[in-house]
Amino acid sequence: MRLEKCYFCSSTVYPGHGTMFVRNDGKSFRFCRSKCHKNFKMKRNPRKVRWTKAFRKAAGKEMAIDSTFEFEKRRNVPVRYDRDLMATTIKAMKRVQEIRARRERAFFKQRMAGNKERERAENIREIQKNIHLVSTPALKTKEVQKAAESSKQMDLD
Repeated sequence: MRLEKCYFCSSTVYPGHGTMFVRNDGKSFRFCRSKCHKNFKMKRNPRKVRWTKAFRKAAGKEMAIDSTFEFEKRRNVPVRYDRDLMATTIKAMKRVQEIRARRERAFFKQRMAGNKERERAENIREIQKNIHLVSTPALKTKEVQKAAESSKQMDLD
């Protein structure tokens, strides 16, 4: 079973899915869905369309360079069937998936490392901008105490 990549968004195209466009010069393009085919016909650049893998890689949101990608490229080369080779290849594929998942998690953590400070600074800036809407807890507790004392006075009367 050969899994193709969509020419526009780089997602996986399974057998029997998607469409194939063959140009007059013989170059073929596979698309996972009509959305990708229409964007290709509109001559849009996949690196500028935010939902494509090309954009995510160009913007630094996904790993672009990693040794696990080389294994995936080698996997598509047809090789004469050998039972032992298939068993070791399947084990290696599972191991490569684990390694890639671990590296992607580390890449994501590293990419999101400065977000807490940035978010905290943004929250402080928002509070300073709208400080008039915020009532201090000290005033609230004093108001609650006064209300409680007045209700006690009314009960005593």
